[in-house]
Amino acid sequence: MKLAEALAERSDCQNRIDEMKKRLIRSARVQEGDQPAEDATELLAETDRIFARLLDLVSAINRTNSKTAFDAEHTISDAIAERDVVGKRRDFLAGIAEAASTRQDRYSKSEVRFVATVSVGKLQAEVDQFAKRYHPNSYLGWPAFLSCHSS
Repeated sequence: MKLAEALAERSDCQNRIDEMKKRLIRSARVQEGDQPAEDATELLAETDRIFARLLDLVSAINRTNSKTAFDAEHTISDAIAERDVVGKRRDFLAGIAEAASTRQDRYSKSEVRFVATVSVGKLQAEVDQFAKRYHPNSYLGWPAFLSCHSS
């Protein structure tokens, strides 16, 4: 199976798990004397099969990513880890910038006044830089690399 196929199937499994959860929630409780729309036991069994397949796919994808060079110094796993950390850092800084820039209306001069203790502009500039680095297209050649090197 090619890496792209495994990634697509992984996405499909994740979507199916989300759908199974919704279906199970709808069937988890019914009014006494009523029958659920679907058999929860069958839904759980199907969900177990989907999770087992997801585990197989994620394991295979991770093995491939850890063995496949992304560039001269990094594997695909390294690039994914960097992307993930950049995304988390972007979200972290964006949250701080949002908290510092939240406007508080004061109705009189006697009300407590809050001021930012960090430079919102500087934080937002960093957020923008991390957002550019996080965007998949910023990893030049990534889509071409995956299509050429998946096996």
